[in-house]
Amino acid sequence: MGLRQRRLRWPAVILACLLVLLPGWAFASDAATAPRIGVMTMQPGEVFFERFGHDAIVVVDPDTGAATSYNFGFFDPSEPDFLSRFIRGEMMYHLVAMPAMQDLAQYREAGRGVRIQWLDLEPAQAHALSAALAERARPENSRYRYDYFTANCATQVRDMLDTAMGGALQSQLAGRSRGNTYRSEAVRLARPAPWMWLGFDVGLGPYADRPLSRWEEAFVPMRLADSLREARNSAGRPLVQAEDELLPHRIAPEPLDAPRRWWPWLLAGLACAAGIGAARRRPRALAAFALPLWLLSGLAGLLLAFLWSSTAHQAGWANRNLFLLNPLCLLLLPGAIALLRRRVPGRMFQPLLWTVAAIAALGWVLQWLSLQPQYNLPWIALLLPVHVALALALARTTARPAR
Repeated sequence: MGLRQRRLRWPAVILACLLVLLPGWAFASDAATAPRIGVMTMQPGEVFFERFGHDAIVVVDPDTGAATSYNFGFFDPSEPDFLSRFIRGEMMYHLVAMPAMQDLAQYREAGRGVRIQWLDLEPAQAHALSAALAERARPENSRYRYDYFTANCATQVRDMLDTAMGGALQSQLAGRSRGNTYRSEAVRLARPAPWMWLGFDVGLGPYADRPLSRWEEAFVPMRLADSLREARNSAGRPLVQAEDELLPHRIAPEPLDAPRRWWPWLLAGLACAAGIGAARRRPRALAAFALPLWLLSGLAGLLLAFLWSSTAHQAGWANRNLFLLNPLCLLLLPGAIALLRRRVPGRMFQPLLWTVAAIAALGWVLQWLSLQPQYNLPWIALLLPVHVALALALARTTARPAR
């Protein structure tokens, strides 16, 4: 959802983009001196950090007609501690104020659609929001600690609007839910990039599976735009006074909601288990299959343990995929290498096989007993049969040489 900080050359044709704004800049007599407030929502892009979309607050000066975009999505990868902060979950973003047409230019070049929602705020609220944004955009105030779910570009926009409205936005959204979760939204929006949605699904713990209120799901800019359409202002009128398309969307659209089923994963897991059983008399072939599996599982398990124990990524804590992606799998690698060399694995190989399988089975049991469930049934369905089948097939390899 962030934008790389860079300089762009703005072609003159971008000026045409803001012509769409002009019809909405007529002010009522009782609010002639109040700034006009709009929320721009940018559709998802094709780069990984653009997958969740983006948004910004636009403030139009009533005297000059100048439109300023307040964009909370900037980060500076050249900072000396940027990478270490990113890994620890302490990345810093900052707010940048710029002419709206300058902000729009990069989205036009990328083919990303942009819509603006003009808000019907009380004049005092519009003035307060404009002043608060100008103060927040000062270099000494602009930085904030970024969190992918709870403190990003959309939540900053949401919170600024709610503060200006005296808490009226949160009161309308906090008690309502559509059943979405951090996991369901992250996996949905990352779906066009398989490595990205797999990373989210494996790396998110039970924190990501609780149903979100409409207030919380507004971490997605498009969800925030949906909620603004339904919200009311202080006088009970619709909060969104008008909505315009500034730029057409020319690339793949936002992924739609789709049910997540676990049974295809179970079929794949059972098929793998059946293949392992059929090859039980060929330990070298099984070792060739198990070696990369155990390597990836062990490394993934170490990463999950690191996220839990050593970072501020709360959404990755207490991740029960650790029962399936077990760091103990790394201790099985010497046994797999021995089998590939037609040698007998060490004495600990068999106990480790059963330990890995038993821990995977324990994760399945805890899935049903836990008071804070994690939606990892697909991974259980895929990996538990494989771990058990490998234990059954390779359990006796310590007693006879590999063929």
